[in-house]
Amino acid sequence: MATRPKTGSRKTAAPKSRSTAKSRSSASKAAKADPAIADFTKDEDLAAYREMLLIRRFEEKAGQMYGMGLIGGFCHLYIGQEAVVVGMQMVAKEGDQVITGYRDHGHMLACGMDAKGVMAELTGRRGGYSKGKGGSMHMFSVEKGFFGGHGIVGAQVSLGTGLAFANRYRGNDNVSFTYFGDGAANQGQVYESFNMARLWHLPVVYVIENNKYGMGTSVNRASATPDLHHRGRSFDIPGEQVDGMDVRAVKAIGEKAATWCREGNGPFIIEMMTYRYRGHSMSDPAKYRSKDEVQKMRQEHDPIEQVKARLIGAHKIAEEDLKAIDKDVRAVVNEAAEFAQTDPEPDASELWTDVTA
Repeated sequence: MATRPKTGSRKTAAPKSRSTAKSRSSASKAAKADPAIADFTKDEDLAAYREMLLIRRFEEKAGQMYGMGLIGGFCHLYIGQEAVVVGMQMVAKEGDQVITGYRDHGHMLACGMDAKGVMAELTGRRGGYSKGKGGSMHMFSVEKGFFGGHGIVGAQVSLGTGLAFANRYRGNDNVSFTYFGDGAANQGQVYESFNMARLWHLPVVYVIENNKYGMGTSVNRASATPDLHHRGRSFDIPGEQVDGMDVRAVKAIGEKAATWCREGNGPFIIEMMTYRYRGHSMSDPAKYRSKDEVQKMRQEHDPIEQVKARLIGAHKIAEEDLKAIDKDVRAVVNEAAEFAQTDPEPDASELWTDVTA
């Protein structure tokens, strides 16, 4: 059975680098600077609340439309994990890149992609981000710095490392935020990427979204070393584990990791202890865990409810004002759903476009 997400931050100090004095100094600095929980202003909490609520309501609607037969193929929902990408996007700047696996709708929305374009892609319509030809797992927006959406487990890790190589080659201070799950953490290409990223000091933050289950298998049964932030030790890559259900903890470690990369120190690994409320995909009944386990996580660790409690308690926001935000978010999602059902399907001639061999 899965354990509760751990609060606070656990750190893995990178062993001393063999290359330069600067690397040794930087690794020591990473080990000593333990990020605290970020102090959120009222505006930051409101922004986080709205963004996470948008993802939650969008995914709920996508699940509903899938059940109605309006969305086909695979569909992996992000419900429960919203704090991870929202907190990380709070530290991203113009020019940074985001790349992830197939549980990707939340990342698209957090990057600023239009909900109508994302939902239309799910239903296979012309107005979708891939012209209705990619579906849930294959959407991109160079304009918003989002590079997919990838259906092959762990494939995005190599690509995200390549984005970081491009940043270093061009001499900018952009960072590649490369997301993958606990299931992908055992893939071989992940470690090839770690090696290259450390060897060339590439500005990449590897964000491991540990939601406790790789498909239907607990991480404790699938991984010999389930503390995944330690996985970079043999490459001298520092790593830390934080509560991925608390958007403040996510932002704090995100700032530390992004600064580490922008200063030329190389890659950084973050293990986000999070949880998905739904099955691996819409076809997964999730019988490998109890209803009580899921309910306990919802009641005690829900990322949106945590922010809501702070807004009402510490920031003195009226509950009616929060209901108004929810109403606005639902209107955005409903408009996206309507567009996704009325926008025309791609013309048959589109079968022969955007094809590479």
